[in-house]
Order: sequence, then structure tokens, then C-alpha cells
Amino acid sequence: MKQRRTGLLLLIGVIIVLALLPMLVNNYWLRIATGALMWAGLACSWNMLGGYAGYINFGHSAFFGLGAYVTALLMGDKLAWPFFATVPAGIVVTALFAIMIGAPTLRLRGAYFAIATWAFAEVLIQFTSVMDFTGGIGGIGLPPFLDERFFYFAMFGAAALTYLITWALFERSRFGLKVKALRDHEPAAEAIGINTSLVKLQTFVLSAVTASVFGAIFAYWVTFINPKSVFGGDITDQMVVMVLLGGLGSLWGPALGGVGLFVVNRVIWMYWGDTAFYIAILGAAIVLVVLFMPNGIAGLFSRDGAKSGAVLDKAVGKVVGDGQGGPN
Repeated sequence: MKQRRTGLLLLIGVIIVLALLPMLVNNYWLRIATGALMWAGLACSWNMLGGYAGYINFGHSAFFGLGAYVTALLMGDKLAWPFFATVPAGIVVTALFAIMIGAPTLRLRGAYFAIATWAFAEVLIQFTSVMDFTGGIGGIGLPPFLDERFFYFAMFGAAALTYLITWALFERSRFGLKVKALRDHEPAAEAIGINTSLVKLQTFVLSAVTASVFGAIFAYWVTFINPKSVFGGDITDQMVVMVLLGGLGSLWGPALGGVGLFVVNRVIWMYWGDTAFYIAILGAAIVLVVLFMPNGIAGLFSRDGAKSGAVLDKAVGKVVGDGQGGPN
């Protein structure tokens, strides 16, 4: 009880600080905070399927990119939609794509599923690179909006909503118990009557649409996108490492990993002006986490986080091959 009260007070304190941050820092640091919130939210989005359900998605950037491109196309000169109207449109488009892709690919397990999702993201890169209406490889611009506080609060709201959904559905509901049951042993979950196909698809769609919201805000924020900048595999790679570092299958682990690695990225950029070293750090982080800290950062502070080591073992086993690969 005391630990829960302490955690609640800490959470309230963090929310207050984040709400007041625009009044405490200049635009440069506010922009860094905006990016940190985006990555914390994206890591949480990936964790829904990869952490709670145990299905490693190497193509999550596809849904981030879909949200970005829907917003960019609808806000262009031809249609000139207001930004807030493009976000639900992006959610609908992303949900439809997630259903079409998820229905067949979620019949696969382990490395087969991971490769299938990676291929989907690559297909979208190639498609948007050759189509005229998407601007091709040259990309597409959006009307500029220079109020940095707007984007900060937009990312803050999206991240807060993503974590609230995760807490309500995956930590405090029967649905979350079903998701964890199929992660721990899918055949056993099916044997006790859980419709694992439906639960997996619902989780996949939820994970996808939350990522699309961040993509929509990102596109308007940076005012220009191209296929590589929103569909690129490095986007998913960073999400995966952030979740592994923070704690796979934990609630707050993705936030810790997302903020931590993004800050490292910005520090490297400020002092060296090159992110090549950051890529090396990502690789080293994966090795160190798997070998020495399988519970992630969250495992150092809570009993729930300590479970993520077992989740990581199961996830690695599925991807490298544990006899459960291929179609169900």
C-alpha cells in the first residue's frame, strides 16, 4: 500500500512538472522534451504487442508512417484539412491496414511474424517512393506552424493517453489477462477457451493506431516527411531497444527507455554532430540488456518490472526459434 501511494505521488509530480515545463524552459529544450515524449509514447505503443502479447513487430514504423502520410496528404494545398480532422482519418486508415495485414500475419509466430511485419514496412517505403501523389522519394511538405508549445502538449496528450490505455486494458482488465495468457503459452490459452486470434488482432490494431497518432503529430511538427523519415526500419529499431532497455512487458519501462535513449541521442548530436555513434550505442545496449539486465530498468524498481526478464526470454525464444514458428 505504501509503495502504491509513493508511486501515485511520484506520477502526480511528474505530470505537474510536464504540464509546467513550457513555462520553465526555452524552445530548444522544449523541442527536446517534445521528442522525448514522442519516443516514450511510441515505445509504449510497440510494447502493447511486443511486450504484453509477445509478438515481436519489426515493422511498427509502417503505422507511424501511415499516420504521418495521411496527415500530410490531407493538409496539403489540394484538400487543406485542419490538423485535428486528419488525426481521426489517420486512425481509420491505419486501423484498416492493421486489420488487413494482421489477420494473415498473426497466424505466424516467432521469426516468421517478425519478418512479415518488416516486409510490410518495406513495401510501404517502396510504394510511397514511386507514387506521384505521395511526392515520391522527394517527400511531401506541410503548412508550417511555429508554436512549439502546441506540439509539446499534443505529444504530451498522446503519450498520456497511450499510457492510460495501456494501464486500463493491459494491467487492469480481463482483456489484459487474456493477452498475457497467450504470451505465456498460446496453446494453453486456446485450450481454456480464449479466442487468441481475436485478442491478437485487437492488440495489433490498438498498437497500430496509437503509433499513427504520433506519426500525425510528427508530420505537422517537422513540416516535411519522406518515405525513409517515417517508414524507415531505424524507427522500429529504436522502439525495440527502448522497450528492451526499459523493461519488456512492463508499464513504465518503455517511458524510461524511450526518454533515456532519446536524451543520449540529443547529447551525441550536440557534441559530435553525428548520430553514427548513437547507432553503435543501440547495438551495445541490446547486448548489455540481454546479458546483464534482462528485466530492464523497470526491473530495478518494481516487482512488476522484474517479470520482464521472463518475458524477454520468451520473446527471444520465439524469434530465434523454439519449435513454435510458422503458421498456427
